[in-house]
Amino acid sequence: MVSSQGSALGEQVSARAARPSEGKPAAPKSEGKPAARKPKGKPESRLAMVRRARRINRELADVYYYAHPELDFENPFQLLVATVLSAQTTDLRVNQTTPALFAAYPTPEDMAAAPPEELEELIRPTGFFRNKTKSLIGLSTALRDRFDGEVPGRLEDLVSLPGVGRKTAFVVLGNAFGFSTTASRSGSGGGAQLGSAYGFAT
Repeated sequence: MVSSQGSALGEQVSARAARPSEGKPAAPKSEGKPAARKPKGKPESRLAMVRRARRINRELADVYYYAHPELDFENPFQLLVATVLSAQTTDLRVNQTTPALFAAYPTPEDMAAAPPEELEELIRPTGFFRNKTKSLIGLSTALRDRFDGEVPGRLEDLVSLPGVGRKTAFVVLGNAFGFSTTASRSGSGGGAQLGSAYGFAT
């Protein structure tokens, strides 16, 4: 009897020892392999970075087209020219270029008659100088022939000038003529004045 009871007791002790302790999670088994690392993506190329920056710049320009420029100007014609030159370059570069440009060709009449090669050399630092030269001579000729040498204060007239799109026109209207371009979107205030500037009947 003693041996039988001792044998049964031994089996119970062995069974308890084989169970994991209650209330304590079992330690994870180490497989001996390091955790796999996520593969890193390829570094962005310079071309891809430039394209992405230009896309972001275009999207910001669509939203904040009425933003006050950092361009130096003394009259609407200078602002119009400076804004055309600012495409694909910095305002600082334009401000470094325009003093000599306006000293040589201060009016639309002067710029319309400028030799293209001389104008190209003056605006070369801003980049794309051949296309910009065509735009400057074209818009200056249009101002001379169609608007008596004055920059018009209407959106529909401004966008009819060579090299002038809506963004450039909004910059000129907002900063040279003082029209609130945000009001035209929100529909608040300045109805008659904005309607006249933008060519809308009010």
